[in-house]
Amino acid sequence: MVEARLRVIYGDTDQMGVVYHANYFRYFEFARSEYFRARGGSYRELEKEGFLLPIVDLSCQYKVPARYDDVLLVRAKVRELRRASLTFSYEMFREGDLATVLSTGHTTHACVGRDGKPRRMPEFLTRLIEVVP
Repeated sequence: MVEARLRVIYGDTDQMGVVYHANYFRYFEFARSEYFRARGGSYRELEKEGFLLPIVDLSCQYKVPARYDDVLLVRAKVRELRRASLTFSYEMFREGDLATVLSTGHTTHACVGRDGKPRRMPEFLTRLIEVVP
């Protein structure tokens, strides 16, 4: 599991100062990128080798609103690794309040080549991943 830290900027909120719902997916993406970095890899490396990880399924459950200027902690882990796909799960908290979950979610990614056809997950990527159910 990797924990990513970010601050909510004004442009991420609606008129009420609450984080706009679609931005939670951007925060998940940030945590996913940090996951690969923390484990010694990157999306850039993956794409350089000709592999892409498009999202084929996603969800977010909103529990408590995140607001402007909150510092968020997003925990990302891989909960399933298959031959040609992987699923991340996420939990989001406000810094200093790890007892209150703001949101949870998941993204499932297919592994495809530049031609868009499914590919076996490359070995260099599977070595980076720790599956935590």
